[in-house]
Amino acid sequence: MRSLTVLGSCGAWPEAGRACAGFLLEYDGFRVVLDLGYAALPRLLEHCPHGEIDAVIVTHQHPDHCVDVSGLARVRYYEAPDAPPVPLHCAPGVIDVLRALEPNPDPAEVFAVHDLASTTRIGPFEVLAVELPHFKTNLGVRLTAPGVSVAYTGDSGPSPDLQKLAEGTDLFISDATYQGDQTSPYLMTAAEAAQGARGAKRLMLTHFWPGSDRSISVAEASREFDGEVIAADEGLVLSL
Repeated sequence: MRSLTVLGSCGAWPEAGRACAGFLLEYDGFRVVLDLGYAALPRLLEHCPHGEIDAVIVTHQHPDHCVDVSGLARVRYYEAPDAPPVPLHCAPGVIDVLRALEPNPDPAEVFAVHDLASTTRIGPFEVLAVELPHFKTNLGVRLTAPGVSVAYTGDSGPSPDLQKLAEGTDLFISDATYQGDQTSPYLMTAAEAAQGARGAKRLMLTHFWPGSDRSISVAEASREFDGEVIAADEGLVLSL
């Protein structure tokens, strides 16, 4: 099975019935979690009841992208105490946040912690990490395995470096926090996300500001992107 499951799609805080950033990427039995923000863990446990995943990637230290990794640590600690540590590839500051949330067990005991910036392979995937503009150090990632290439920005403002991630990918998952004329150097509108995604086959918009009409975001992105535009939605599963 080669698929991507949306665990959460909100930025900042989760709307009722939704969750913040989180994706489950599956490739021939290998499972990678991309971010795990507020309320994303229960959705992950619907697919992996004992937290049986093979790796975690966290793009940056904001809690809407990493806070539920602390909950995952508890699941692993109590449900799989004899299992080897799960590789955690993360940006600077993430471990500090996790330790502040729960120092016992130490996250470094449950996870095998790696610097995402220097990660080149995770299981079957070749990994490219690119620093993108945000309030904190944020590393967008591109994961490539035979027949599949997926990229994810985490949070990002507009940047020419988005093309390094997007070009030739089957799916480009992009921050699309804002709509219309609201701009920021550290977050993107849906139209800016679409411009950065050119070269990818499909674009998935995510990190919507709570309360946003997502159909507007899709319409704005579709004017700038020739391929399929998808709004991330909790529970959505895409075949890759």
